Amino acid sequence: MTSSVQTRLTVLYYSSTGGTHAMAEAVAAGAASTGAEVRLRRAAELAPEAAIDSMPAWRAHLEATRDVPEITHADMEWADGFVIGTPTRFGLPAAQIKQFIDSCGGLWMAGHLTDKVASAFGGAGNAHGGQEATLLALQTVFYHWGAILVPPGYTDPSIHAAGGNPYGTSFTDPRGAALPEPVLQAARHQGARTARWAALARQMRA
Repeated sequence: MTSSVQTRLTVLYYSSTGGTHAMAEAVAAGAASTGAEVRLRRAAELAPEAAIDSMPAWRAHLEATRDVPEITHADMEWADGFVIGTPTRFGLPAAQIKQFIDSCGGLWMAGHLTDKVASAFGGAGNAHGGQEATLLALQTVFYHWGAILVPPGYTDPSIHAAGGNPYGTSFTDPRGAALPEPVLQAARHQGARTARWAALARQMRA
């Protein structure tokens, strides 16, 4: 069964200094390249102003992205799939992402997260700083939601070029520099792959 309604994908992220934001934009671009309608959304900032002001790059990024809408439950209910991105915090998702996830109990109980596709991406301060552990933690949430997990695996050469993480595209903090193009290319591939599977899931639910 086919549907004339455009596939919908929500890309949710949290970023303090810009790396995960750049990844989220690449994921969204990849999804849009398949013809999907994409909502790029950021998690609400929870950190105190004093902490943000202690790091100029954090304050600058927060001000630069204020026009990105904050995530709502409606964005999750609307979507056929979602891709969630987070920096690593001691091998776990950032509190800003976890707070929103914890607020989704009502959506989950009503079945609004079931049978939708889900994928994850992220980064850490160093190459062994918890990228894989953080992605696996997010994927555990997807299991509880009854979502259909869509990891990148090794489905495109860009994944190897970006470091070879099959759980989700990940990066090491470039310390103020732009993210390497191979990482962004892998993120675009992940977004496109997730959107294609979201289209199939939408058809199955129709």
